[in-house]
Amino acid sequence: MTSATPEKVGFRQRVRQIFQVFKFVRGHDRLIVPLMLAAFLVPLLVGIGVAWLTGLWVIVPLAVLIAVLATLIVFSRRVQKATYAQVEGQPGAALAVLESMPGNRNQRNWKFTPAVQVSQQQDVVHRVVGRPGVVLLGEGAPHRVKQLISTERKRVSRVLTDVAIHDVIVGEDEDKVSIRKLQSHLQKMPKSLTPGQVGQVAQRLQGLGGARPPIPKGPMPKSARAMKGAKQQMYRGR
Repeated sequence: MTSATPEKVGFRQRVRQIFQVFKFVRGHDRLIVPLMLAAFLVPLLVGIGVAWLTGLWVIVPLAVLIAVLATLIVFSRRVQKATYAQVEGQPGAALAVLESMPGNRNQRNWKFTPAVQVSQQQDVVHRVVGRPGVVLLGEGAPHRVKQLISTERKRVSRVLTDVAIHDVIVGEDEDKVSIRKLQSHLQKMPKSLTPGQVGQVAQRLQGLGGARPPIPKGPMPKSARAMKGAKQQMYRGR
């Protein structure tokens, strides 16, 4: 049995992906061009000014590198903002955001099982296993989602008696977590499992089953999927 090898992406294809992302974000974000220009020019001009005053022209190449890095950071942040705007409010959006987390390409720290509980009104609960333990991630009307989470918690508790189980409901209310803050919220949770234990816990939960219709498998539109791919390429290239 042979293991799948990651698909190699050529330089031209990577540049084409990033350019497509830039075109899309520019159509929805008027600030991206001036912000990227400012991020590039400010450190460059400061570096040239310091070099001119001190005579240390070796500073200029360093200023160029800093300018390029600052531009990439600004670009990445604006892409992330546009991605959230595209998926926000769609069924399965929270899971799509989590699956695009930097550092999760090998799915070692987080393992996702989508739509373990679904209501007729398309409220949904996803099961996420990570360093904090098991996270039951709910999307939809709070009163229905809480009932779905309670049902799934009972199922998980029958399999796991020694692992922490957390409830997270996505939303904009005070007792919920905004989709824009979801990644950081999960990453800030207290760690109770090692990466190796994450895989073991996920394997123990496999018998509970996975996705159930009628939840749409992927809410992200084509443009947002392209942005996700380009972000991964940028992280891979750093």
